[in-house]
Amino acid sequence: MQHNLLGPEPTYLPEDHPDMAARAALDEGAALREVAGRYPAASYAWGLLARESLAAGDPVAAYAFARTGYHRGLDALRRAGWRGAGPVPAGHVPNQGFLIALMALGDAAEAIGEVDEAQRCRTLADDSDPAARSL
Repeated sequence: MQHNLLGPEPTYLPEDHPDMAARAALDEGAALREVAGRYPAASYAWGLLARESLAAGDPVAAYAFARTGYHRGLDALRRAGWRGAGPVPAGHVPNQGFLIALMALGDAAEAIGEVDEAQRCRTLADDSDPAARSL
């Protein structure tokens, strides 16, 4: 096995991460809030709720939803071996919920005037995978 000499190895959430079940439920037509309640560890559902709230003009709710998704994602990444730094590839579908929640947290933080937090979120997203901004 070749080791990455430039930094930590990428972190990949497992294929059975709750985000995958949440995605399947949404694909089957379940309501987003129902999915978040059924799969509370699914960052994907919380991130989508945050985006929905931002679009509806409710940045406070968006911030709360995004922060929930972000922290649930951090917990999952740590269980997968992430130590607070290193790539979290956006092309790996189970990672996308965390990255969506992270970007939504940055947007919501900016909307409520937390400019420093918004910048930290964007920096973490870029450090994880610059492609995260396009999710």
